[in-house]
Amino acid sequence: MNRREFLITSSAAAALLAAPRFAAAAEKTIDLYSGSDANIVDFWNNIVRPAFETAHPDVALKVTDAGDNTGLRAIADRALAALQTKTDPQADIFETFDPRLPTGGIDAGLWVKFSAENIEGFDRVNPLSADSDYSLPYRGSQVLLAYDKAKLDPKDAPKTWDQLISWIKANPGQFIYNRPDKGGSGGNFVRRAIHEANGRDPKKFTIDNFSADYAKQTLTPAWAILNDLAPSLYEKGAYTAGNTQSIQLLAQGVVTMTPVWSDQVLQAISQGVLPETTGLVQLGDLALCGNFSRMTVFSNGAHKDAALKLAAFLLTKEMQEAIITEIGGFPAISWNHISDELRQKYADVVPATIPTFPSGDWEPAINDGWYRSVAPGISRS
Repeated sequence: MNRREFLITSSAAAALLAAPRFAAAAEKTIDLYSGSDANIVDFWNNIVRPAFETAHPDVALKVTDAGDNTGLRAIADRALAALQTKTDPQADIFETFDPRLPTGGIDAGLWVKFSAENIEGFDRVNPLSADSDYSLPYRGSQVLLAYDKAKLDPKDAPKTWDQLISWIKANPGQFIYNRPDKGGSGGNFVRRAIHEANGRDPKKFTIDNFSADYAKQTLTPAWAILNDLAPSLYEKGAYTAGNTQSIQLLAQGVVTMTPVWSDQVLQAISQGVLPETTGLVQLGDLALCGNFSRMTVFSNGAHKDAALKLAAFLLTKEMQEAIITEIGGFPAISWNHISDELRQKYADVVPATIPTFPSGDWEPAINDGWYRSVAPGISRS
């Protein structure tokens, strides 16, 4: 069960609202593709699109769900081929994507380079969210630890990795995380163990430095950490099948603590899925991983200039505050550009750092290694 399933009921209800509609006076249509969860696609269709089309009545926005990153990769490969043949890639902007892919795309000039010259509000972007000149952050999320304050006093909530491990072992059966290939909350808990086993240095892992030998060297010590922890987990080594199941076990009082996505847990609390007694804490020695979602604009898109206007629109105060209030995300602009009310309300989860972990070949290596070395008795189906 993945993050797409969390808002399945509301997503279904929103489907009629999400049906394509274009302003009658629109002179052009921006083709945007998303590989994100259903609630993010709904956010673009139901919040961003009507606001943008009102502000720019000559432009329509078409939002297409590409399914996942694999779907986006296929479109990007097609766009790179179109660049070489000088044909229309039939895509203008990705809602979130890593411009380092496809290989050679940046060097070929596939992506627009963002700057203050082509993006209004560029100077408000939070430095924590910066990653590449060819991607523009617009929202963020991070894995936190959610816990039941009725069972665990906030002053005793673990704030370092060592404190967390000690708490889990002192409270057997009260912690669970999901399988790393079934959701990012458990996946990033596993990655925090990898960071711990490698000197708490996220810089040791990049999309380009993967090799089978290096993966064996860096991942094997993490499997030892997680194996040592397994007997103290829920049911002495059970793992949920997704982010949502972890939240459900916390809501039912079955466990006291679990890793959660910041946006998902804030939505769960606001919707009453989790009680207001739910506490949130982040590790202070090295936070659990997260990331910002970053837009990319095709240099050869038929409506590149309109796509750049859309990208800039996402950095406006109106849209950045909607990211907080509508989907529980972190803004991509610095928090001092957000209203005092929202800054105070979410002070406890404003990140000081957001460690990241590369995808690419690291992802299957982590997933395969975890099943093989930590949970060999669990089926991947």
